[in-house]
Amino acid sequence: MAKVDTSSSRPYHVIIFGASGFTGQFVVEELARTVSEGPNGTLKWAVAGRSRPKLEKVLEQAAGALGKPELRAAVEVLVADVGEPDSLAAMCKQAVIVLNCVGPYRFWGEPVVKACVENGAHCIDICGEPQFLESMQLNYNSQAAEKGLYIVGACGFDSIPADLGVIYTRDQFKGTLTAVESFLTASAGPEGASIHDGTWQSAIYGFADSDKLRNIRKKFGHKPLPVVGSKIKRRGALFYSNEVHQYAIPFMGADPSVVKRSQRFLHEEYQETPVQYGAYVGVGGMANIAKMLFAGMMFWLLVKFSFGRNLLIKHPEFFSFGYFTKDGPSRKQMEGSSFQFTLHGEGYTEGQDPSQGRPDSKIRTLVQGPEAGYVATPITMVQAAITILNEPKCLPKKGGVYSPGATFARTTLVERLNKHGIQFSVI
Repeated sequence: MAKVDTSSSRPYHVIIFGASGFTGQFVVEELARTVSEGPNGTLKWAVAGRSRPKLEKVLEQAAGALGKPELRAAVEVLVADVGEPDSLAAMCKQAVIVLNCVGPYRFWGEPVVKACVENGAHCIDICGEPQFLESMQLNYNSQAAEKGLYIVGACGFDSIPADLGVIYTRDQFKGTLTAVESFLTASAGPEGASIHDGTWQSAIYGFADSDKLRNIRKKFGHKPLPVVGSKIKRRGALFYSNEVHQYAIPFMGADPSVVKRSQRFLHEEYQETPVQYGAYVGVGGMANIAKMLFAGMMFWLLVKFSFGRNLLIKHPEFFSFGYFTKDGPSRKQMEGSSFQFTLHGEGYTEGQDPSQGRPDSKIRTLVQGPEAGYVATPITMVQAAITILNEPKCLPKKGGVYSPGATFARTTLVERLNKHGIQFSVI
């Protein structure tokens, strides 16, 4: 049995590791906003990373941004480094949950997972790298289960909106939901939009190592999930979507693999009907397509070779038409940006036999929220931690390495996100 111990046996409910990184600084601000939502209305927390001065600067910035000068004195600073196992062990022994913000995870993530499992801390990350997520499940699931610990990856924009969006759609559907297609669109304000190049680096290494991911999946030896109802039709590499009224392409991120892991768990653990899933992203009109095709061809050409990967990493702005930058978005850019996931589901109404005939009912849901990478992601990460702390009886009975959907399907995480600006609704 898994256990979430929120008593005084550990000094901190939450430690943010990598708090001085680009994303970590915004996780610090979000956690500081939500301390009243911790167990019994309080949350004991600390920040951790390699550099004490940088961590202190992040707390000072958060104190100024939130008008909370007490943060600088109230929040403990811990020094820990992924290259120093003893420092990670010391950190993990003090936390109920470690929020790991140090990426790319394929390089820096495993030591943190290992330290958490060995030292009794639950772990949440915001990884969007399927290779890392699935290799952690392969290598640490049994140990986490033995220790009664939850290791939950992909708790940022990758992949809570998609994963919990599918589960929300299933819960709202009156009958048996059998398939969902999601369409992601993003909007930017007058200042435009950009993404920090850490995400760009994760994508580069992810595509370069796609063969390794296939080998990891073979080791699981999973049987194919049963297909209930009509088999979902895969769209083309580029098509005009009537759902979002613009051209769209298959979504290349972690969402499809994360959703599939959740659906497998829910089917095997609770005998729920697995939902087939297809993920797409809107890319706009013909001008955007021309840019995308050029950037895509350059990316695929260069990512196969080490010198090409070095070029891509060194010049993210050039190869992405300014979308990925070493500085990341400004606060004004973040304030003006937002995302929408439209989910189109189909299935069989109550009383209908899914093995007979075509689906006879449809549903459309929407997940929408603020800027995806550095506003929505801290919200989803922090609320995932708050949910684990407050709702341990609603989590899987056994510990393990889980996807968000597997972990939170029976919790109030969706309701919590609704209160924090990430809205789930039927449309």
